[in-house]
Amino acid sequence: MRESTTIEPRATLPRRLGLWSAVAVVIGTTIGSGIFRSPASITNRLPGPLPLLSVWVIGGALALCGALTLAEIAGAFPHTGGIYVFVREGWGRLPAFLFGWAELVIIRAAALGAIGITFAEYLLRVLGFDPTKPPYDAYAHYVAAIAIIAMGGVNIIGVRFSSWVQNITTIAKYVGLLLIVIVAITLGFPRTGGHFTPAAPPGSFSISAFGLALVSVLWAYDGWADLSFISGEVKDPRRNMPRALILGALAIIAIYLLANVAYLAVMPVEEIRTSRLVAADVAQRLVGAGGVVFVSSTVMLSTFGTLNGSILTSPRIWFAMADDGLFFRKVAAVHPRFQTPYVAISIAAALGAGFVLLRTFEQLADTFVTAIIPFYALGVASIYVVRRRADYDPPFRTPGYPVVPALFVLATIYLLVNAIIDPSSRWGTLAVMGVTLVGIPVFYLTVGRRPAPVAKRAESAAD
Repeated sequence: MRESTTIEPRATLPRRLGLWSAVAVVIGTTIGSGIFRSPASITNRLPGPLPLLSVWVIGGALALCGALTLAEIAGAFPHTGGIYVFVREGWGRLPAFLFGWAELVIIRAAALGAIGITFAEYLLRVLGFDPTKPPYDAYAHYVAAIAIIAMGGVNIIGVRFSSWVQNITTIAKYVGLLLIVIVAITLGFPRTGGHFTPAAPPGSFSISAFGLALVSVLWAYDGWADLSFISGEVKDPRRNMPRALILGALAIIAIYLLANVAYLAVMPVEEIRTSRLVAADVAQRLVGAGGVVFVSSTVMLSTFGTLNGSILTSPRIWFAMADDGLFFRKVAAVHPRFQTPYVAISIAAALGAGFVLLRTFEQLADTFVTAIIPFYALGVASIYVVRRRADYDPPFRTPGYPVVPALFVLATIYLLVNAIIDPSSRWGTLAVMGVTLVGIPVFYLTVGRRPAPVAKRAESAAD
């Protein structure tokens, strides 16, 4: 048994998730709306096959750099809250509070809204309605709000039940996406010869456009870090957390690259640019109306599972904050029957339902990425601080350290600077950053006045 000076949580949740359930959380929270909705906006900025595939490769490489780093830190600090805990351990209470503040007022509501609206649009399409035309474009927002509230209820009932939902929907969505890839490549490529040339037409690449496209790609890859939020509920976390993060990230990168190759095998870039529901359009060309129903059902399951995974993981941030005394203590309440953080889950569901009624998918997705990547960078960069501790004993060491974490951090800085420089995204980016920084006076006027909890020596919960 090793000893640690890390602050141990007072409120605890039972460890019920095994390795494959943890892998399902990584894959299930990542593969959602992005791979089905983002290609249109990405190709609009990079209208060439080579730039398009390149941005997906680089986005996957950055996600893997982040996952490899968090695999080490999460194994060393297997506590509920994930990134929040890593930022607190590396940089202190104020940055950790700002992460929770941003999650509360921007990040989580935007993420749930973007996922929910995609689920609703594909549901309407399965039912025979066009979600891009009135009045169904408005109805989609109400359907999304209902779905978010319903998944909040599922997660209050229990983590075991929601993990079953996650496991089933993850298998279904991965197999469904793989079938789309196989059909598109085996049927579409022989008919069209693919749409891979010219590889980089004139005007299809610029540094600024690449950076904005990378934001959309990182939205699609987001979810690789969500497992860390429920570290406190993973069995044998020192062994299972690193394995689940790495296995999940590799599976996601592989299927995303194959999906984009499949899209290009059937549709040219010019048509992908205007296709909001690209996977369904690909299927319709190949196998007709039946293919549309299959793809739409796959996307429904995909976004349903991601919605479940996001509500399963993200409320644990506020739970951990409340347990630390950085949020209302009631938010750390554990349901006496279901053993879940029901207050935190209710807050997440209510905020997500509110946001989805007010904003579009593109607004929600870009807002989410802009708000969360600085904290991902802080979480990843905390490895440089915690590695200097005498009692730091991770079960896994990041390969390529210190270069791998540095690549992720530098890429994050590039994305933020590029978003500020580019006129099309400048004011939205500054607005998101401004709302986040409002958390500084909020911190000092409220919880910042309280003394920090005294670190206590305790046996690690991981042992």
